[in-house]
Amino acid sequence: MSLARLAWPALKVWLGLTSRDHFKALLIARLFPDAPVARLKQLGREHASHIASLCRPAALNQIKWHQDQGHHLIMVSASLDFYLEPLARQLGFKNLLCTEVASCNGVCTGQIRGENCRASAKVRRLEELLGPLHQYEIHAYGDSDGDAEMLAISDHPAFKPFRKAR
Repeated sequence: MSLARLAWPALKVWLGLTSRDHFKALLIARLFPDAPVARLKQLGREHASHIASLCRPAALNQIKWHQDQGHHLIMVSASLDFYLEPLARQLGFKNLLCTEVASCNGVCTGQIRGENCRASAKVRRLEELLGPLHQYEIHAYGDSDGDAEMLAISDHPAFKPFRKAR
């Protein structure tokens, strides 16, 4: 089935008639059924290297500052595990909470394992990992509306802090 068939579902998201989560599940079902996990992980490592090369120096400096302070760094993203796992490792994050593609016997099923790690799911996943969040001083960085809930529970929220001023 071609990606062109996703045009109507994408338009429905844009019109507010369906959710991004639903569309993402459709997209993953079209892109990854029967894909070998080893191949996707290889592509993910290559993509992660490219993404790391695009990181703004100010963002890398902030990560280093947190590391120097002994902070527990957790990357929380709605993006996919195939490339975020090597990226998080490369940048020195202790944990990764992200959207995961389900697999069985080394082959992708075309489904999301668990839920899309977006919006309120980010906070739920943090609570599952850490327990009650009020016992931590949380620094959070976000750049989309899917980060609003995570930024809201943060002691130090930063929305788009690394964008160039216009």
